[in-house]
Amino acid sequence: MEGWLAQIRAELASNDAMRQTQALLQALQLAAAGKDMSSLCKAACDEIISSPANAVSKKLAFDLIRATRLTSQQWETVCRGIKNDFDFPDPDVTAAGVSFLAAIPSWRLGQLITDCSNEISNCIKSENNHLRYAITETLGCILARDDVVNLCESSAPLSDRVATWWKQIGHTMLDVSDAVSRVAFESVGRLFSEFTTKRMSRLAGDKIVSTEASLAIRSSWVTAMCKFTWEKRNMLMARTLVLPIESFRSTIQPLVFAVKAVATGMVEEMQAISGGDASPRGPMGDKEFVDAERILAVSDLVSHLVPFLSSFDPSLVFEVGINLLSLADVPGGKPEWASASITAILTLWDRQEFTLGRESIVKAVVQNLQLLDLHMQVSLFKRLLTMVRNLRVEADRMHALACICRTALCVDLFSRESVRRGQKPLPGTDIASLFEDPHIKNDLTSVNSSSLFREELVACLVESCFQLSLPLPRQTSAGTESRVIGALAYGAGYEAMSWTQSALEVVEVCRPCVKWDCEGRTYAMDCYLKLLVRLCHFYDTRGGVKKLKDGASQEQILNETRLQKLQRELVKDLSDVATSRLLARLIWALAEHLDLDGLDPLLADDPEDPLNIIVTNVHKVLFSGDSPVNAATNRLQDIQAVLLCCQHLGSRYPRAAQLFTKELEDFRASTFSDSVTKHQCRLILQMFKHISSHPESSWAGSANSTGDYPFSHHKLSVQFFDASAAQDRKIEDLVRKAVQELWRPPPSELLLLTTKGADSSVLKPPPRSHTLSASSDPCYVEASHLMDSFDGRLTLHIKLLNMTDQELDQVDVRIGLVGALQFMDGSLQAVRNLQHLQSQEPITCSITVTILQFQRCALCVQTVYYPFNGGTAVGNIDDVEFGEENGIHSRKTLKADHGEPVVLNCQPYIVPLTELLLPYECSPVEFLRIWPSLPAIAEFTGAYVYEGSGFKATAAVESGTPLFFSGLKALEEKPFFQVCSHVLRTVAGFQVCYAAKTWHGDFLGMAIFGASEMSKDVDFGDETTTMVCKFVLRSSSSVILDEITKDLQQWLDDLTDGALAYVTEEEYQAAAAEKLRGSMEQLAIFKAAAAAQPPPSPPKEDENSENLEEEPKEPKEPSTLSTFTAEEVEHRALQAAVLQEWELFRAK
Repeated sequence: MEGWLAQIRAELASNDAMRQTQALLQALQLAAAGKDMSSLCKAACDEIISSPANAVSKKLAFDLIRATRLTSQQWETVCRGIKNDFDFPDPDVTAAGVSFLAAIPSWRLGQLITDCSNEISNCIKSENNHLRYAITETLGCILARDDVVNLCESSAPLSDRVATWWKQIGHTMLDVSDAVSRVAFESVGRLFSEFTTKRMSRLAGDKIVSTEASLAIRSSWVTAMCKFTWEKRNMLMARTLVLPIESFRSTIQPLVFAVKAVATGMVEEMQAISGGDASPRGPMGDKEFVDAERILAVSDLVSHLVPFLSSFDPSLVFEVGINLLSLADVPGGKPEWASASITAILTLWDRQEFTLGRESIVKAVVQNLQLLDLHMQVSLFKRLLTMVRNLRVEADRMHALACICRTALCVDLFSRESVRRGQKPLPGTDIASLFEDPHIKNDLTSVNSSSLFREELVACLVESCFQLSLPLPRQTSAGTESRVIGALAYGAGYEAMSWTQSALEVVEVCRPCVKWDCEGRTYAMDCYLKLLVRLCHFYDTRGGVKKLKDGASQEQILNETRLQKLQRELVKDLSDVATSRLLARLIWALAEHLDLDGLDPLLADDPEDPLNIIVTNVHKVLFSGDSPVNAATNRLQDIQAVLLCCQHLGSRYPRAAQLFTKELEDFRASTFSDSVTKHQCRLILQMFKHISSHPESSWAGSANSTGDYPFSHHKLSVQFFDASAAQDRKIEDLVRKAVQELWRPPPSELLLLTTKGADSSVLKPPPRSHTLSASSDPCYVEASHLMDSFDGRLTLHIKLLNMTDQELDQVDVRIGLVGALQFMDGSLQAVRNLQHLQSQEPITCSITVTILQFQRCALCVQTVYYPFNGGTAVGNIDDVEFGEENGIHSRKTLKADHGEPVVLNCQPYIVPLTELLLPYECSPVEFLRIWPSLPAIAEFTGAYVYEGSGFKATAAVESGTPLFFSGLKALEEKPFFQVCSHVLRTVAGFQVCYAAKTWHGDFLGMAIFGASEMSKDVDFGDETTTMVCKFVLRSSSSVILDEITKDLQQWLDDLTDGALAYVTEEEYQAAAAEKLRGSMEQLAIFKAAAAAQPPPSPPKEDENSENLEEEPKEPKEPSTLSTFTAEEVEHRALQAAVLQEWELFRAK
């Protein structure tokens, strides 16, 4: 191998272009085979890139560099070579160098394009087609990235130059060369896509804070290109028609984005952000004519694209169809545009060359299904339902299923509205007809099925009904989702019970789900029963069917009759329920809302009587064997639910009391009951006896129905962990996330900025900088970091300031890693060469690393500069050891051409552990459900001092911060979700819970218990109080808590920004003993003072005798010592949090 490399280096050193080309080809073959070609980089940079060579050799050398890693010195050589290539007489050589600009690292790219700005502008104006193609493609890849936006924010001349380049790229779309025109369209399309996705910035590893200036700069570029495309739209459409058919696809997205931005008014919003002038003006100034011009422009673009729907290229058909669907949503859009696009996209389903894109077809169709008319939606519904069922990715299938369910509710709601207005009813629009597909029916009616699709379908339908019942959000912007949600809000708000009619259709269609045996999973059935209970409560089925004389409408009477019939059918289905777990829940859902007064007394002995059927199935639940399956599903909860049903039914109906009395006595005497259930049965029997003798007191054993279903997963305080419960939680999370995103989509970044301005949450505060150098160091160094949890990256931004009076020609910044960090290229350390540092002039650089796991990590920064006439380091550049236990050890083996370099070891930049967490939103009850199942636990104590009274306390109250919570104020900015919406405070302390997840998915729960103690020191009337905080942490992984407990003081500093001090257990016990000793001394002083006082006069004899008689009867004072263990106290405190949260919810 070494011989090959030596031969390649010798060939590269020759001046023969053919031999150099052959050597580079051989090196690329070795690199493709996985060999390390780093040793050839120096020869390639010196002999090919920085020296005159032909275009082929240049391109091959650049390809070799892309496949290897370069040092900072070699990158400087590459940049010098590219600068020289701009003046090379052969334009192909210049094009080769220009094409490599996109591969320049972010830390060096800004300076290079600043130095070569004039040459870049000349390349855009060049007469050579190849050079224009190369510069247009390269600028389209780099100008929209975050690092260039950051440079433009700090440099106004560069910002103006980049804006000029974008205008030149826009004019290049009309270039005479087809290839140059196509790549110009692609560049503008990348700018539009980067405005929302920032995909290229993520791939390049660039992360900046979205400040107001950066958003204004990017918005100004997008606005300028939209205005140009709008004004030249006719010429651009004519230019695209003469392009080759394979290039036409690149021209679609820029035209559609620009026309839609102007037609929907998005240009005005971006104009407001960038602070520019008015929006594009039409030939006539009146608003009506401007709107007409916009509608005509959209129609012209649609007419331009529609013929390509019949193309033989599947990718072109899909691209045209997707963009036509977006145009069908603009004001003035027509359903015919959407129907033509969807029909063309669906034709790709059976094409062999588009098999891998079937997921994209389904997602595109179901997301835009609401743009069609009712006839088209009904005709496509069953086919799309089958397509959605075949999707493999769970998240995609759930989102598509949520779209399908919303479409079903829309069709049913809108058809009812049409009938209400006197129009002819459209057949097949009810929910029962929409889901009458044979495969769906077989899934719903079969008891045992291995498919999860039927559970997902029922859950999505029910959750969509609940979303329809809630007040829908008010949309302030035009768009697909806003139009659909607005129409649904109008349709559901026409009458108070409009949504219940569709929900009643859903519970009738999904009725077979109560018979399913889903291997322990109950989420879909719980959703169904929750909707059934809500409807029964809404229509008050306990009181029977209302009558016209009671004020009920015909529609209400019909719905109540259907619901009563559904209840009777479900009662008959009790015998077919597969599991006792679901049987108990179904009995509860029916018994709480059953019309007992409507039962026929003549059928008391009939086995088909609903009450007799319920009693029979209650017996089945009470006397079911204690099998492992029942034990795993918490049989105790089923018994409690059935006993409550017995109590409520027997209190409301005398015959039910008689029937349940026998069952409860038998159960009480059997071995299936324990002491708790026996006592509860005795209480219920006594209640029946009391009500039978006092019928007016029947309210004592029954309560009014609330419409709440207490068995859903988010209501359980304790959940036994098993595979079925984990699967239920997974399906629940996917369904709720998909439904929430569809029905209540988050506002776009552009909308937030235009409605809230610079105070929007999108504009994050800039990161806080930390000084790494000392005040007397010749180079001042400070750093800040940005985290990207999506890609698992950390970007460190370093700012250097030359504090000396002389200019430094070169400063090397070297970064080493400690902990679970890794450079993007896999190297051991990174070097940044900063040149020409003027005195007191700051210069910045950045480095991006990958975080591998949840671990405390740091970045070690070292600067090497040459104060003696400047120089270049010669020697072992990498001879530095980072991450040692005793700090950074540097061997000064560097030697410069003009004297020794000066090495400055900076303080390591420690990354807080809290930065590796994400807030996890959950309800207090869900938090309590997860808390006991977390295996790893850690406890420690911290303390801080706050002002109890005085001037400082008054100032704290005026600022809105609670006095006792002042030490934990920094937690509001940390990535923790406060589980309780309020702080539970007692006379002497507080308790609050937080939830978070690591980047890698591990759960971390934190409960803080605070107890305040008055301090002895009182200064100028300000009482200082010490708050002792007990931290209890639980996690799903012991590795998380092990990393936290390695340095508890550092963890507290990360949480509270240094406000809390860690208190060891010995210090806490010693303080408690000292406090007890002080109390005992004061008590001894009080006793001595009491003994020194003269004794009181003796009482009379009769009074003394009375006192002697009364003394034994005086009760003892209650003890202040608690008999509960620490775990019991913690559990009771957490339960108190749930009760407080529930009371607050009910008060609203």
